[in-house]
Amino acid sequence: MSKPHPSSSLAGSFNAWRRDFWWSIASTRNPSHRRRLVAFTFILVLVIGVADYLTGFELSLLVFYLLPICLAVASVGWRFGVVTSVLSIATWLIGDFAAGAHFSKTLVPIWNSLIALGTYLMVVWLLSSLLALQREMEARIQQRTAALTDEIAERERLERAILEISDRERRSIGHDLHDGLGQHLTGTALVAHALGARMADRKADEALEMKKIIGLIEDGIEQTRNLAKGLLLAEIEREGLAIALQEFAAATSQNFRVECVCRCEGNAAFEENGTATHLYRIAQEAVRNAVRHGRAKRIDIALEDHGGKVALSVHDDGTGLAPPGSRGEGLGLRIMTHRASIIGASLAVTAQPGGGTLVICTLARPVFQP
Repeated sequence: MSKPHPSSSLAGSFNAWRRDFWWSIASTRNPSHRRRLVAFTFILVLVIGVADYLTGFELSLLVFYLLPICLAVASVGWRFGVVTSVLSIATWLIGDFAAGAHFSKTLVPIWNSLIALGTYLMVVWLLSSLLALQREMEARIQQRTAALTDEIAERERLERAILEISDRERRSIGHDLHDGLGQHLTGTALVAHALGARMADRKADEALEMKKIIGLIEDGIEQTRNLAKGLLLAEIEREGLAIALQEFAAATSQNFRVECVCRCEGNAAFEENGTATHLYRIAQEAVRNAVRHGRAKRIDIALEDHGGKVALSVHDDGTGLAPPGSRGEGLGLRIMTHRASIIGASLAVTAQPGGGTLVICTLARPVFQP
């Protein structure tokens, strides 16, 4: 997993701070916090008024009154912002007159006060509208986040249900193969043996053909047993993944007439039995895709355990990956990806330059130490 860029982390931290800051100011649920902000607003108006008096009436500090006005709107609301605006105008007028301001006409200070008050009220309206819009957007984001969280949880539940149904159907088919087709082929082989024994004394040619038929039936029985064993596989023990993969490779070579080799390095042992089972199913799905869709002739399965990092890889010499979005890109890859996510592993499926597909599942979490 790549590390986030420092600038993106800084921007995310700043946005989070800004959001929390405005939310803490805009929130009025805490009465003591609200009273402190109101008191601070009045003090700020008074400080600016004193500074306005000390600088004299010729230098106006009207723009600085916007700070307590904005704080009033953000901390309490637009009504308190209006009150602070009027208070700021009154403080400004008192400071100017106390500093010795003289006007040629009485309407001049009134006009200036109305202009300043109108500007302050416009700021109050804009800021209150902006804060209301921000609260509405935050409420919508929270609603959509909650809906998205519920949707993700429901999707994960459905995916787990699909896997459970798949495993249950796999076991059901395995039982049918073992108890149904397997027993039927075994009975057929017994009948063929008896018929071959009777034909051995009569016609040699027919007896030879019967032996071939008996051999084919016995091969079918063996293949049926191997298929049933793979389908009926229960949870693999946390230390038994290597043995299970080697047996699976041997069964694949026999059943599908391909060269399937398994190589295991280290002693991969896990904290939970389910981890080994998911890794086995990932290898099983990758081999099945290589045989059925990739028409591979050779498949290499490798299980490596180095320093607590387990890597399972399946490499074949088939036709390679299907183009993205094509019909060949089906459920198998999604199932492998989901199984990898369940155990906290990463899955990478890549097409090889010389042909074929490489599937690598890497589990980086701590493994069980016996």
